[in-house]
Amino acid sequence: MSEAIKKRQPEINIGVVGHVDHGKTTLVQALTGIWTARHSEELKRAMTIKLGYADGDIYECPDLPPPERFTTEPKCSNPIYRRSVSYVDAPGHEVLMATMLSGAALMDGAILVIAANEPCPQPQTREHFAALEIIGVKNLVVVQNKVDVVTKEQALKNYEQIKKFLEGTWAENAPIIPVSALHKVNIDALVMAIEKYLPTPERDLTSDPVMFIVRSFEVNRPGTPPDKLVGGVVGGSLLKGVLRVGDEIEIKPGIRVIENKREVYKPLMSEVVSIRFGNREFKEAKPGGLVAIGTKLDPALTKADRLVGNVLGKAGTLPDPVSELTIEYKLMERVIGTKELLKVRPLMRGERIMITAGSAITLGIVSNLRKDIMEVKLRRPVVVWKGMRVAISRQVLGRWRLVGWGKVVS
Repeated sequence: MSEAIKKRQPEINIGVVGHVDHGKTTLVQALTGIWTARHSEELKRAMTIKLGYADGDIYECPDLPPPERFTTEPKCSNPIYRRSVSYVDAPGHEVLMATMLSGAALMDGAILVIAANEPCPQPQTREHFAALEIIGVKNLVVVQNKVDVVTKEQALKNYEQIKKFLEGTWAENAPIIPVSALHKVNIDALVMAIEKYLPTPERDLTSDPVMFIVRSFEVNRPGTPPDKLVGGVVGGSLLKGVLRVGDEIEIKPGIRVIENKREVYKPLMSEVVSIRFGNREFKEAKPGGLVAIGTKLDPALTKADRLVGNVLGKAGTLPDPVSELTIEYKLMERVIGTKELLKVRPLMRGERIMITAGSAITLGIVSNLRKDIMEVKLRRPVVVWKGMRVAISRQVLGRWRLVGWGKVVS
């Protein structure tokens, strides 16, 4: 592989979404060779809890017929390197919907995974599909997974259920690719569909950089000598702009501190010391792909995802955090994620709701309502901007359920 190929960063984030245990993590492994469920609790419970991500490359072998010509490895003598992709593996379980929504904020396109051995749609199939629409995803590929464990007749029946589920929606014409992720069957057809239906969007490289933080951690192993310690790492994806090694950065709202018996948030200032996409290191980061930014922050501030929900930008460029939001909102007809198709009741003044804005998730109280507009007082501040999409959830049957969405007015 040429040096030029090795140096290219992923240029698109593709979300892998769907109901719990439908094979999302296995599919990402089939596409990249990487198992994204790295956390012990995830391995113990056999489900994705935190956002997982993995980078993979796409090649084309021009001498082979489609779909065999599209591969994830340079398997022929004259491969054409198409692009690198970051796959965002989102949790499928209903209680982890907020985590899925934070990941959805990063998605340029999506793969909706639907198992062939269960009726369609399952509750989180509906919920994840609705979330994609809320955050504005326009490009979708549907994967009918686990075709190896059903008969041909069952697979065809399930296929018709999927078609009916998509009928009349924004994704009505999305391709449906039957695969066995476990046995890596038909992955070439999926890669061909990704190339055709999930294009890299146009990027804004001239604006100040803005990045949602969806992971934060420290990389120092126990017993590392003090002179070998490195600063904390934050992970996410740039929405716009270019970030370079050496840039002075700020992270808002920052960390919670107590001043004069009051809870306040203090922005963090630091410097970009490293930029990594997967195992590849770069001097700059552009929008597209999930990036790990090494900083000079105390690792104690970044460990165990402490900074998830923050926004990163160049020093002095981010808007100030706010504790009150005015949102132009729309409620769904039915509660998403319940087996019973419950009708969504109107919001009420004084009601407690959950707001997902970018990667930030916070509770709030509805303080005022007027036609299609609500004002919300938040438990903790968030960084937002006019026109930004937010998801609205409320407690239904003991769980936070997605019931609507909106745009920030002020």
